[in-house]
Amino acid sequence: MARKIRETDNLPKAKLDKTSLKKTFRLFQYIGPHKWKLYLGMFFLILTGGTALLFPLMLGGLVKTVELHDFSKINGIGIYLIIVLTAQSVFSYCRVYLFVNYTENTLASLRQAVYSHMITLPMSFFAQKRVGDLNSRMSADISQIQDTLTTTIAEFLRQLILIIGGISLLLVISPKLTLLMLSIVPVVAIAAVIFGRFIRRISREVQEKIAESNTIIEETLQGITNVKAFANEFFENQRYKKSTEEIVQKAIHGGKYRGAFASFIIFCLFGSIVAVIWYGVNLASRNQLLIGDLISFIIYSAFVGASFGGIAELYAQIQKAVGAIERVFEILDEAAEPLDITSKEELINRIEGNVIFEDISFTYPSRKEIKVLQNISFTVRKGETIAIIGPSGSGKSTLAGLLLRFYDPESGRILIDGKDTKSFPLTELRNNMAIVPQDVLLFGGTIKENIAYGKPGAGISEIIEAARKANALDFINSFPEKFETLVGERGIKLSGGQRQRIAIARAVLKDPSILILDEATSSLDSESERVVQEALDKLMVGRTSFVIAHRLSTIRNADKIIVIDKGMVREMGSHEELMMNENGLYRSLTKMQMELI
Repeated sequence: MARKIRETDNLPKAKLDKTSLKKTFRLFQYIGPHKWKLYLGMFFLILTGGTALLFPLMLGGLVKTVELHDFSKINGIGIYLIIVLTAQSVFSYCRVYLFVNYTENTLASLRQAVYSHMITLPMSFFAQKRVGDLNSRMSADISQIQDTLTTTIAEFLRQLILIIGGISLLLVISPKLTLLMLSIVPVVAIAAVIFGRFIRRISREVQEKIAESNTIIEETLQGITNVKAFANEFFENQRYKKSTEEIVQKAIHGGKYRGAFASFIIFCLFGSIVAVIWYGVNLASRNQLLIGDLISFIIYSAFVGASFGGIAELYAQIQKAVGAIERVFEILDEAAEPLDITSKEELINRIEGNVIFEDISFTYPSRKEIKVLQNISFTVRKGETIAIIGPSGSGKSTLAGLLLRFYDPESGRILIDGKDTKSFPLTELRNNMAIVPQDVLLFGGTIKENIAYGKPGAGISEIIEAARKANALDFINSFPEKFETLVGERGIKLSGGQRQRIAIARAVLKDPSILILDEATSSLDSESERVVQEALDKLMVGRTSFVIAHRLSTIRNADKIIVIDKGMVREMGSHEELMMNENGLYRSLTKMQMELI
């Protein structure tokens, strides 16, 4: 049966050189007060290796008491063996406990450092990184580091102690027999490692084929309506049949190599043991070696052979861990936004909401060749509602991103209350703003928790009042659990209109000076749009509001409408003023939408 592929198995390895090791040692700055646990764990590791090397020597000594007819030492050696085994058990327990303790504390500090740094990174970072990749670094990479710090490094050092100590003691027991062993056992062990890696690669390919067949099942069942509507049952059956046949072929191919590997192990490994014993018996027959020493030699040979076989795989795991550490530290080396998230920052300095866009030009860092905004200028007075419209891709949402300082303009500046937004502390600036987006993301908790996200720590009376103002109270109270209703992942248990009203309640609770509505009703049906629009109208009262709209009927009462096309302001004015321009883009878009109704 193919081995199950773990998430960490496919992680790339890193070359162990001066640069990579220097980065790796940065990890130890997160040990903090637990450094002594690492040092004490290393001490117990040495003791564990030392007691392991004593065991074959004492076992051989026990046999030699019979061979030398020195029976008085039998009980004494037996007692010492029990003491050594007991000591080794205690040392092993202490070593494992201390390594796990320091590792978990170190990785907890690392996880917290990576997460707290990652959430303070600018939007330009997230625009260029996939969420799956970042999640993998927080899960698979740190899991690989965890395995390595907990067991791999300790086991690698233990195997190294056994190899060096074992060979040294073998040379003491019999130099001739040691030379024979070193000419056979390491070669067989290394060949077994190479063979084993090849078999694991085939096993991984089998698992990938099984995953592909499972994908076919998933796709077929998810799209069963289409399968039946197009009468494609035969096609899907053949597709799955072909996939399972490929699994069989790959598994049989792997079975041949696993059989050959088993034969190789039986013949070569046991053959080498037979060769060592045969030569050892020959030496014993010539009185050049005692049988007790031969037994010690055989056990030490097994230790050395097993350690040779295991140390190569452990080294590969360490290479993966070094690669994982490099990928994690890539996040920590990214320049973060100037945010202080060590303590909750209360809104002290409330802005009034006078906004000036002054000759703004902007291109996204990942698309420098495309000019998104060009020389944008307009003024918004406190409490005004400004509608921003234009074709898709004209730069409407980018203006909102600049206002929130997700990005900074390439040229020009944005002033709030006469002050450049760059001179505001980021937390203070964003605490004075709220956004209701088109695609509302709710966290997988309760309705109460999602509304309270606008003001963490808000009381239930404040949350209820915010829900009432957002026209959400009626539908919330219709649920059996009311505000304790779980919304599901990304809010999947609620309708689009319900999610929008939760987002509005969140904004109401925040009580911002500047409100951004980014096509907040464009994906709703007529009835949901009406209820949501009523809530938005109440929310906008007394606030500077930027309404990015697709449905022009919702922004006719705006104080000012700004029409953007290809990153430039084409028109600006009230609805009545823009409709008077017969060749204007706004009038053209309005007429087009009226014809579609």
